[in-house]
Amino acid sequence: MALNDWVLAHEVQIRLGFFFGIFAIMAAWELVAPRRRLIASKAIRWGNNLGLVFLNSLVLRLLFPAAAVGVAAVAHARGWGLFNYYPISFPLAVIVSVIIMDAVIYLQHVMVHAVPLLWRLHRVHHADLDYDVTTGARFHPLEIILSMLIKFATILLLGPPVVAVVIFEVLLNATAMFNHGNVKLPASVDRVLRWFVVTPDMHRVHHSVEDDEANSNFGFNLPWWDRLFGTYRDQPRAGHEGMTIGIHKYRDPKQVSWLPGILLFPFQGKITGYAINRREWDSSSEP
Repeated sequence: MALNDWVLAHEVQIRLGFFFGIFAIMAAWELVAPRRRLIASKAIRWGNNLGLVFLNSLVLRLLFPAAAVGVAAVAHARGWGLFNYYPISFPLAVIVSVIIMDAVIYLQHVMVHAVPLLWRLHRVHHADLDYDVTTGARFHPLEIILSMLIKFATILLLGPPVVAVVIFEVLLNATAMFNHGNVKLPASVDRVLRWFVVTPDMHRVHHSVEDDEANSNFGFNLPWWDRLFGTYRDQPRAGHEGMTIGIHKYRDPKQVSWLPGILLFPFQGKITGYAINRREWDSSSEP
């Protein structure tokens, strides 16, 4: 329990340390070995994407000062959740908790693609005209709030150790930056690595303008869920250099790259039948 207490006391420093460290590594990697040529202004995209990250962090801190780790501590103190009611060994509880929380993130990701109202929020993430480390943290504040509430509910039902929640948060942030990186891995390395973690080439397919490609490879951290539930796609039809990133109908940088446009983006356009709910794909329609 001393470990839980130490992690709880240093949770912010741990998460920020890993965030800035991984971000710096990925940004440098993108400069040294980029996978694709960027089509939009990097300065504009980075400034506005990181501005959105700062805004989301502020919103979460104001609305949920205790954050996910605080909810885990309360659940432990009050005996809430499966692992507090049926205690198992600490290492096993940590491992199983991380795996289950990752599965929930996968299901949440499928849900925001399947429900048209939620897709309005999530398409902010997909509307980025390029794909790099900052895309991994580009989410509308309302989706961030929804995601946090789902995370709270999962923690209350599961009762994971505080350490497991911090590990999961660090892994999720780190892998989101890694698999959104505009970086090049040798094909042989990618083939092996994607059995254990979602790689940039694997997740990049998910950001294609093509409907069937955008509705595949939903995993952020562990790659097993896509293979298990039949949503895995190996490569984009046009290849990674030839594929188009974003959404067909939304290509105006003022609408999808500048912060005011990004914040208003979910409230524009009509809600129509979303691609994931259709039996036949139409590559000319919005994903």
